Amino acid sequence: MKHTEKWTALILALILCCVMTLSASAVTFTDAHGNEIELDETLEAYSGCVLPGADNAARQAETSLGDLWTDALRWFAVSGNINAWFEEDDVTAGNTQVQADADHIVALWNGGNLRADLPEGTFGAQQLAEILPYPNKVAVVYMTGAQLLEALEAASQGLPCTAETVDACASFMQVSGLCYTVDTTLPYDKGEAYGDHWFRAASLGRVTIDSVNGQPFDAEAVYAVITSNANFNGMDSSYVFKAAAEENEKSTITTAVVRDVVWQYIAEELGNRIGDPYTSAQARITIR
Repeated sequence: MKHTEKWTALILALILCCVMTLSASAVTFTDAHGNEIELDETLEAYSGCVLPGADNAARQAETSLGDLWTDALRWFAVSGNINAWFEEDDVTAGNTQVQADADHIVALWNGGNLRADLPEGTFGAQQLAEILPYPNKVAVVYMTGAQLLEALEAASQGLPCTAETVDACASFMQVSGLCYTVDTTLPYDKGEAYGDHWFRAASLGRVTIDSVNGQPFDAEAVYAVITSNANFNGMDSSYVFKAAAEENEKSTITTAVVRDVVWQYIAEELGNRIGDPYTSAQARITIR
């Protein structure tokens, strides 16, 4: 009987120890939609500089944080890591990887979804959750070059960013895999109203895509755009994303959580240390 009691006490102690260990390695975070999620406190990385995201930084111009974020999304697709995260229905239909070569894969991320700085020094999952307090999933949208150009034109309609246009500038796109120019000396040609702050583009002219992955831009080519489920569904000015997704059945929302993908990139590609080339913006976007 005494041996039984000793073993019972030992088992209970081990269970308590495991519970305490799990509790110590997780913290609860309430996202912008009111969902409580558990973050892994054991995740840790180091940044040699501040990557700006607070004070609407990513709504106004290219930022090093925007470069990091979009690089992570494009890497996720190009590396093939995305292949394990397609929905069951996609897999059944044979949609198990991005249907484009690396030269035709780009990533776009709206500046309104980068909400805080990535601090200098050691940081963890809490800091990434503060930067992106939304439960965004990684999405793939196939669109022609012409559609991509219109998407960037519409996304840049609030520029130059002022107190009056800051809400519209939430749609401004940080990018990886392409370079583009916005000529703010030209007025945005407003078409039909779209949402509370945006208008469809009645014509194009303010935005020029300078290159795609070092190659000339092709208006007729098909590009795989790696983005969020929110843009996929037409958030902000993303009416082109929604239309393109509906036109191409290979376009899809994966099960991969964006914050987790960014962590993968920081760990696997950067060795948990952020430095060059993210000490400053990388001249992917020119605003005149």
